[in-house]
Amino acid sequence: MPWQPGEAVPPTAFDPDVTFFTEEERAFVTAAVDRLIPADDYPSASELGVVDFIDHQLAGAYGRGDIYYMKGPFRDGLPTQGYQAQAPALLYRQAIADIRAGLARNDLADFTELEPEEQDRLLMGLSEGEDELEHTDAKTFFDTLWQNTLEGYFGDPVHGGNRDMEAWKMIGFPGARYDYRPWINHGGNPVKLEPVSVGGRMVP
Repeated sequence: MPWQPGEAVPPTAFDPDVTFFTEEERAFVTAAVDRLIPADDYPSASELGVVDFIDHQLAGAYGRGDIYYMKGPFRDGLPTQGYQAQAPALLYRQAIADIRAGLARNDLADFTELEPEEQDRLLMGLSEGEDELEHTDAKTFFDTLWQNTLEGYFGDPVHGGNRDMEAWKMIGFPGARYDYRPWINHGGNPVKLEPVSVGGRMVP
């Protein structure tokens, strides 16, 4: 097929004015994702815009569960059945509220005020299904948070995360280039190219 520039449907660019989180929810998610991907020689998750990415996704079609069957009752499914919970936005809202309420009932500090080791223990309990939440499944929430964190950190920056394509630079990924044929026979050597977003070289 002959190719003509400008004919493809461009992705919807990240809009910082489209938000879902309350101030308290945003603070929780910021603290949580920075324990999942903390800063070391490279930026932490929040420093690369992961919280903005998740916030924007939950405010749109993903958060509403447009791609999922959303009529209950909801039951635990098999791993092969994929996502089996309520709309992701509601999952986040209920899980965060349950976690914060549970800490308050036990006279513990808010998640954002816990020591990093205590935050890690709480997240580990969620990830292994050891802790229970009142209104939703703890492991489902953690698995969703972890997946969304990876998407925001390593995804295309046109969606709000991976600021300045720093995660791509870290792993040596050249980005969404049109044609890789000149580098097919590179013998396994690194492809040293500046990464390019699907939205172009410059991403707002």
